[in-house]
Amino acid sequence: MSLTGVRWSGSRALLVELSDLPSVLAFHSRLLAEPLPGQLDAVAAAATVLIKFGTHAEALAARAAVGHVDRGAVPLDSSRDVTIEVVYDGEDLTEVGVLTGLGRDGVVAAHTGQLWTAAFGGFAPGFTYLLGENRSLDVPRRSSPRTSVPAGSVALGGTFSAVYPRQSPGGWQLIGRTTAVLWDLERESPALVRPGDRVRYVAVREAIALTPAAHAAREFTGPALVVDSPGLQSLVQDLGRPGLGDLGVSAAGAVDQQSMRQANRLVGNEPGTAVVETVLGGLTVRAAGDQVLAVAGAVVPMEIRDASGAPARRAAMCAPFALLDGESLSLGDPTLGARSYLAVRGGIDVDPVLGSRSSDSMSGIGSAPLSAGTSLPVGRAPLFQMVGAPEESTLRLGAVSSELRITLGPRDDWFDSRALEALTQEDWLTTEQSNRIGVRLRPGSNRPLERNPDRGAGELPSEGTVAGALQVPPSGHPVLFLADHPVTGGYPVIAVVVPEDLPTAAQLPPGHTVRFTIVDPATLEPLEPAVAGAVSEGTQP
Repeated sequence: MSLTGVRWSGSRALLVELSDLPSVLAFHSRLLAEPLPGQLDAVAAAATVLIKFGTHAEALAARAAVGHVDRGAVPLDSSRDVTIEVVYDGEDLTEVGVLTGLGRDGVVAAHTGQLWTAAFGGFAPGFTYLLGENRSLDVPRRSSPRTSVPAGSVALGGTFSAVYPRQSPGGWQLIGRTTAVLWDLERESPALVRPGDRVRYVAVREAIALTPAAHAAREFTGPALVVDSPGLQSLVQDLGRPGLGDLGVSAAGAVDQQSMRQANRLVGNEPGTAVVETVLGGLTVRAAGDQVLAVAGAVVPMEIRDASGAPARRAAMCAPFALLDGESLSLGDPTLGARSYLAVRGGIDVDPVLGSRSSDSMSGIGSAPLSAGTSLPVGRAPLFQMVGAPEESTLRLGAVSSELRITLGPRDDWFDSRALEALTQEDWLTTEQSNRIGVRLRPGSNRPLERNPDRGAGELPSEGTVAGALQVPPSGHPVLFLADHPVTGGYPVIAVVVPEDLPTAAQLPPGHTVRFTIVDPATLEPLEPAVAGAVSEGTQP
């Protein structure tokens, strides 16, 4: 096994480059069996392993230690044989036939005629990268990714094949569809295909979809918040479910964890207690039983109405207040920021999934988005924690523009000096297509980020990504990854927003201006691009 390089991916993660896929799998299995100090997650990909840590100091110590990790693979659990029935009628089947020179029937024969081995997970829960016995179906990803790929789509990307477990964006070539359920939380092992499994695709004329059994919702009595209006989008969130990247499960959780923690602190909850995250106002909730609430994050006007619907009083931001039985609270349009966090003393007591109550918009794990009539049970109030005093807002967002500090890498060498200049000297505008997965940016001067000509038209093998990553698709318009970002991605990441500025990134409304400043990952002091590039490639500590 050969380790060929170590790159920084933000200030708290390392991207370890290895010589081949067997080396990746061996190194990854060792990290899972014997984690490095402070290791939070380890995500295997085609030629790399991304290791995430809690602090920069832990990542720095690991930077010196990765070369000494035992290179021997840890034996995996016994692998299985999995058969997946496919109807070969995908939108890109004809194009793949042209790209490979095999024609439609030849593609089907090549896909079903070889054994595929599950290499690693990523992108989304249940999405497993399968490696074939030969390279006859090696095709590039689409130049323009689809915004929506149907669940069950069977696809090709580079040397890999995979099945999309649920509807999601995607840039792979679609050759067919299956009704096989790739991810089911009711199974003992949710993923149908796990690393090491052997997969055989079988062609069928038609597939019969099985309707999953409905599960009764948990009944509860007691205090609750009833949603009268959810606004644009309201979700239950906590601190997320980190550490499951190897299953393709993103951390999710509150996008602005700083504001979420503040709201919980104000009502006397533990920091990770579940809250309601709502975007761009419009949320109205009604109290079933007397409650103590607080709202932090995006600044919104708040009105309380009595049980008859008559205006009763106003509530203040970043301060605890009572909402009595039958009263309702309405959040207006934000005057600053995008996401507000509503905490109730005792917390939102929905059932946890994989150890968290957070809703993940990328994978569909967790509670569904709130809708009118949703009743949210409120947990038991903590006995020995006092309600807090009013505080100043933690928002650091400018009225019309904001600065975000970044560290270059791990793939800034895919871009030339003009791209780095544009990244740090141009104004970038947030678009209305932004969401919890990422903030989409466009250049104010219509100057996209261009790749280094030395890279040619080559593609980057999929690799692990972190929150704050600035991933750059062929359009040259970067996407700033937020809490629900895919675990792996196939476009180069030019830079990563420092964790200290992620709360600000989470609050960027559409049409906001953003400026990026390169900083040292340890001191957060500004750096020149040349020095920052050396740091990202690991040639400096």
